[in-house]
Amino acid sequence: MLPAVNLKPPFNITRFSHIVLEVNDVERSRDFYVNVGGLVETEFADGVSYLRGLSEACHHSLVLSPAEGSPTCKRIGYRVFLEEDLDKAKAFFDDKGLPAEWVDVPNQGRTLLVSDPAGARIELCASMTVHPRKFLEVHEHRGARAQGLDHCQVIVPDPLALSAFYGELGFRTSEYIAAGDDLLANFMYRKGGCLDLALVPGVGPRMHHFAYIVSESSDIFAACDFASRYGYAESVERGPGRHGPSGVLFVYLRDPDGHRVEFFNNHYTTIDVELEPIRWDAASLSTNVHWGLPAVSKWYFEASDFTGVPLEYPKKLPNPMTLERYAEGLTKH
Repeated sequence: MLPAVNLKPPFNITRFSHIVLEVNDVERSRDFYVNVGGLVETEFADGVSYLRGLSEACHHSLVLSPAEGSPTCKRIGYRVFLEEDLDKAKAFFDDKGLPAEWVDVPNQGRTLLVSDPAGARIELCASMTVHPRKFLEVHEHRGARAQGLDHCQVIVPDPLALSAFYGELGFRTSEYIAAGDDLLANFMYRKGGCLDLALVPGVGPRMHHFAYIVSESSDIFAACDFASRYGYAESVERGPGRHGPSGVLFVYLRDPDGHRVEFFNNHYTTIDVELEPIRWDAASLSTNVHWGLPAVSKWYFEASDFTGVPLEYPKKLPNPMTLERYAEGLTKH
């Protein structure tokens, strides 16, 4: 049921690179991501905070900028391998009739701002300024000691159609969730892990969450402990738990503006071309977690809008097994 993948795409995206969030209070959001997540602030300039994980050398993977209205996801970013890939990307998006314009972004090389067919706003760049990695500076470590940005999940009206678009760009599927012939989630990658981009159905496009890798399982619990210590106890939304797809340990938190971030331990590798996507049956609770209870309803339905991008509704709204539905079933029995 999955669309074809172009193994020799028109330009070379290498990985999910960064995300730009608009927030109501940059200082408060910075406090959350530094003291709870353990990110490092590379720079604070013109009211904008540039953050990165302990193992990241590039200038930023998370940018916090002041919101002009409601907090939104301003854009997500991917790296391309070479400068020439940017010119190829511009030609590709122009040919598709999709928005594509050159923009100036601090601490990034030449940057192309585009929109995918669902309307999600995406930056493509080939380089950033670099700084010493901090993973060995243990005396500076805080919170969950987040190592590096791994992936994001986007809610879109038609995941199957958008999967075909990203398949044309060389994104492969590691695992997917389906109900009969309906695609409910597609976990796609470029960097040879399980995931750079997850596509799920719903009102969109909206950014559901972005995720940082942590080194140790204990760091997942540390995120919860530090959230409590710094006054963000209620931000722990889901977990700790173990996912069905990919099998990683995880926890999800909501930052002060409601943007959702996941901390998890790392994936398996998927670079070999003979590997086939793994299908999960949505009728099984194990597609949600291997143990424990389903997620609360808001985990499925609340997400961050993309700045200035109108929303579209799917032909059929999803009806996942939420904690509320699960509890209701128990009371009936």
